[in-house]
Amino acid sequence: MKKTIILLLFIGIFYVLVSDVLAKKLTIPDDAIRIRIIPNSNSEFDQKIKLKVKDKIEITMYDLLKDARSSDDAFDIIKNNLELVDKDVKKILSEENYNKGYKIHFGKNYFPSKDYKGIRYEEGYYESLLITLGKGEGDNWWCVLFPPLCLIEGEEDTDVEYKSIVMEILDKYLS
Repeated sequence: MKKTIILLLFIGIFYVLVSDVLAKKLTIPDDAIRIRIIPNSNSEFDQKIKLKVKDKIEITMYDLLKDARSSDDAFDIIKNNLELVDKDVKKILSEENYNKGYKIHFGKNYFPSKDYKGIRYEEGYYESLLITLGKGEGDNWWCVLFPPLCLIEGEEDTDVEYKSIVMEILDKYLS
């Protein structure tokens, strides 16, 4: 009985420590650079255009930022390549016969609050690349360019099985 109590106490402490470390990993650093793409509307067409722009800009940003070592490096790389971003967006919109216009702004941009994977990201003005398509009245997509959190994130629809070492130990000893 004493061993079981000690084991449960150890597992509880371990679980709290691991949870704290994971929560810190999911927090966006203060010097992060974000990206936000706002479509014209929530119509199927406008949302499709948003995703095409997102997909292309993710590839472009990954190629540009893969060797960046700091947010200052990333900032300079993005700033010096805004013409490339503009060219990419213009090409996609032309291919899709999208004639509602667009704007690109790199600097401090507003982000609304968002709950994602159990973490609340507060609203505010953040260093970011903002691409607004048309009137910019649709549901947006955003992520973190640097550190490259969205550039390495997998598809959300993949079948991933998460396991908890704590639950495995508890199952082993309490079953």
